[in-house]
Amino acid sequence: MKLKLDRPIIFFDLETTGLTIGKDHIVELCYIRLEPNGNERAETLRFNPGIHIPKESSDIHGITDKDVKDCPAFKDKAAELAEVFEGCDLAGYNSNKFDVPMLAEEFAICGIDIHINEKKLIDVQNIFHKMEQRTLVAAYKFYCGKNLENAHSALADTRATLEVLEAQLDRYADLKNDVAYLADFTQIQKGVDLACRFIYDEKGVEIINFGKYKGQAVKDVLKKDPNYKVWMLQGDFTMNTKQTLERLALKYAGK
Repeated sequence: MKLKLDRPIIFFDLETTGLTIGKDHIVELCYIRLEPNGNERAETLRFNPGIHIPKESSDIHGITDKDVKDCPAFKDKAAELAEVFEGCDLAGYNSNKFDVPMLAEEFAICGIDIHINEKKLIDVQNIFHKMEQRTLVAAYKFYCGKNLENAHSALADTRATLEVLEAQLDRYADLKNDVAYLADFTQIQKGVDLACRFIYDEKGVEIINFGKYKGQAVKDVLKKDPNYKVWMLQGDFTMNTKQTLERLALKYAGK
């Protein structure tokens, strides 16, 4: 079953130097952009991350320092990529937890806001885990009846993710072919920021989701402890989390 789209959606996958958002960097990005009219654009880009790619990461995705030494830095392509992603919803596999925050952080480092909060985010892994509890290789075999060749190749993983979602729509009659519905369905926590340091409660109130103020409303904490904002802005948090806090502080200023 093909996706019903009101606006473009980009399926994408990242290969990185590691898993720490804010410290590690992207070495390969593959995306498939689908248009509402059915047109498709696919591209794979490699980047010189400016830091050493650890062996444990290279062992997974097969990309070494030598492979990317002559590639452009992400910042050299950031403006061009931002245009590709503008006005698009996003989808991937384990993307809400890792790929989306990592991508947003790389753009933020370049001073570019890709307006993540305005995008619908579909995480195909979360559909799979809710329905079947398996991995991408198993998902591809289960839903598509094929073996996933070249697993951990960004293009192979991205294409497989797209095919799995289409097969999931065919398999589950109660799974709506609607991007907004799928984005909501694949949310594990309703995060205010991408790292879910702040989440929404059942009433839509922004709640702190870590540390000594966990479970308390952001509005109340900012009012009773003004230094909390200073501590977070100076701390080892992602730029998206800090930007979210700034936005919340502005929202509740004087209230």
